[in-house]
Amino acid sequence: MTMLVISALFLFSKTPAGSMPVEAFSESSSESEEEEEQPERRPESNTDLPSEYWQIQKLVKYLKGGDQTATVLTLCAMMDFNLMQETCSKSTKNKEAIRKAGGIPLLGRLLKSPHENMLIPVVGTLQECASEESYRIAIQMFGMIKDLVKNLSSDNDELQMHCASAIFKCAEDKQTRDLVRKYSGLQPLVLLLSKSDNKQLLAAATGAIWKCSISMENVAKFQEYKALETLVRLLSDQPEEVLVNVVGALGEFALIPANKANIRKCGGIKSLVNLLTGTNQALLVNVTKAVGACATDMDNMAIIDQLDGVRLVWSLLKNPSADVQSSAAWALCPCIKNAKDAGEMVRSLVGGLELIVNLLKSTNNEVLASICAAIAKIAKDKENLAVLTDHGVVPLLAKLTNMTDDRLRRHLAEAIGHCCMWGSNRASFGDAGAVAPLVRYLKSKDKAVHQSTAMALYQLSKNPNNCIAMHEKGVVKPLIHFMGSDDETLQEAAAGCVRNVRLLALANRNALLFR
Repeated sequence: MTMLVISALFLFSKTPAGSMPVEAFSESSSESEEEEEQPERRPESNTDLPSEYWQIQKLVKYLKGGDQTATVLTLCAMMDFNLMQETCSKSTKNKEAIRKAGGIPLLGRLLKSPHENMLIPVVGTLQECASEESYRIAIQMFGMIKDLVKNLSSDNDELQMHCASAIFKCAEDKQTRDLVRKYSGLQPLVLLLSKSDNKQLLAAATGAIWKCSISMENVAKFQEYKALETLVRLLSDQPEEVLVNVVGALGEFALIPANKANIRKCGGIKSLVNLLTGTNQALLVNVTKAVGACATDMDNMAIIDQLDGVRLVWSLLKNPSADVQSSAAWALCPCIKNAKDAGEMVRSLVGGLELIVNLLKSTNNEVLASICAAIAKIAKDKENLAVLTDHGVVPLLAKLTNMTDDRLRRHLAEAIGHCCMWGSNRASFGDAGAVAPLVRYLKSKDKAVHQSTAMALYQLSKNPNNCIAMHEKGVVKPLIHFMGSDDETLQEAAAGCVRNVRLLALANRNALLFR
């Protein structure tokens, strides 16, 4: 009986809770339930759903309201359906119902069972429900990570797959990632990569490795187990579900300098660049992140440039997904910084600078921050800055200065500072009302915002009218405070701006005295 109930919980967690009314299951149904019955109605938009879907809805109702006999019969009936079908593969309501009914502690106790036929539905239920944050917290709180790690070494592929999938979903949390390492779960995950014929298991294992790799301590362990080399070999001839995870993991691995070279030596740069031509948005987000991380190595950047990788990344700015746009823009920053002739490379991309400027009209803060960061790199080349100016970069940047997101503010101020270096752009920023909002940035608690803002204000202060506007907004006092900072760049920028404001004030005073 216990096995039947657990199996049903597993299936129940994958079944959508319907609101469709059904007939009374037995004569014991209450009068109130009968009064609530309504004629069967199906939304017109769901007319293509198979009959099994609607029958399952009825069974779910019996599970909720039936007596013991009805429940057992319903569970048996549910076992006859193919609940793996997509129309039957997930319900937040059902997962919440299991949690409220006290199912999590029960699953935790049953997770210690030595019987695989019990463990498979138990872990299967957990990994399905782990998509909900409340379950992920409970799995950690009830000490289930240790048992999930233990069962990674099972001889049963299905059980291993469910365990790896549960870890994949739970490892978004740092404490879970630390627990997987503590209970020696990293090596078993790497060993699962050898089962490359089982794509479901491979997807779960690579997903768990990806999320565990967010912690650099885990990456160091993965290096000991030669995980990087195996992951690079999986960059081709794999389902997209696997590729998303593999590339995601490599993007985390590449944050360690030595691994950038290792990815190159294993032939990974070419494979990553080849994936830039795909259409899967989740994959493109991870690929651009990995390419950007690798591009911080000069030798890697030479290969990326040779393979036309920068153009491919740039073209992804046209992707309709904001996530892809921002990830591509972030990747462009190290590409532009480390390219052999960055200015010429950017100019060779027909329409590229106009595309960048137009993305400043985005309503997504992450897109805006990444585009501003890219503009700051592009604007270091005078010819490209001139083109950006012609495309109207100044008024668009100025329009964003009233934003309150500190990540955006940091890169926006940096972009403004670099864009001041051409023609009358300093005066144009002042005319567009950019000065007063920038002064307010100095009240931010983010030190990175202070630095980029002080640098922007210093450049703007080379224009007399901007100095007047800064002085009126009380810029001197906070800048004097920052002159005592341990950050030399911030010190110098603050001092330079105060000096310019002070010189203008003295000049005005002298002019009045000699009238």
